[in-house]
Amino acid sequence: MEDTKYATGHVDLNVTDLARSKAFYEKVFGFDTIAENPRGERRFAFLGYGKEILVTLWQQSEGLFGAANPGLHHLSFKVPTVEDVQSAEAALSYLGAKFHYEGIVPHSEGATSGGIFFEDPDGIRLEIFTVGVPSETEAPHGEAPSCGFF
Repeated sequence: MEDTKYATGHVDLNVTDLARSKAFYEKVFGFDTIAENPRGERRFAFLGYGKEILVTLWQQSEGLFGAANPGLHHLSFKVPTVEDVQSAEAALSYLGAKFHYEGIVPHSEGATSGGIFFEDPDGIRLEIFTVGVPSETEAPHGEAPSCGFF
């Protein structure tokens, strides 16, 4: 198998409250804080596992994420098992996160991959999915991708 030329390095997100967002991402994804500046005008946190940065939070926004504007549609994370999705769903429910569908849903009708679709505290749309979702579960939009229309 050939190496791909490009791979996602990390994703940077603008947030309104660094402490709140950092706590959310640590609780839901189990991220470690790799580096941060929680005070002053230039607040940020580098989150990931070990030394690998996956998400960077920058406190430099106001209001909620606007899905109607050009830019990020959603950020998706793949996990190994349905149990991992269920664990994240429980953490999100505890945090009072906004879900776009009820429970784990397939990516489309008959698909064996699927997940949960939700928002972070700033309204940024997120997905946690896996392969091995029961195909008898009804897809929210039939043949259209669930991850494209939430």
